[in-house]
Amino acid sequence: MGIEITGVTGVGGLLLLIVAVWAIVSTVNSQASTPGKVIWVILILLLPLLGFVLWLIFGPRSRR
Repeated sequence: MGIEITGVTGVGGLLLLIVAVWAIVSTVNSQASTPGKVIWVILILLLPLLGFVLWLIFGPRSRR
């Protein structure tokens, strides 16, 4: 039973890492000011899940 919990946590952690990296790359490529980019990257790194959700709602959009 412990192996299943560890497996789910591992997959969840990997997914969280992927979306955090995506959010950071998107933020760096956005047209936001440098201080704004730094604040968003720090927020995403320190609070991965909450930072990502906040970034989705309020964060800068990447250039397209």
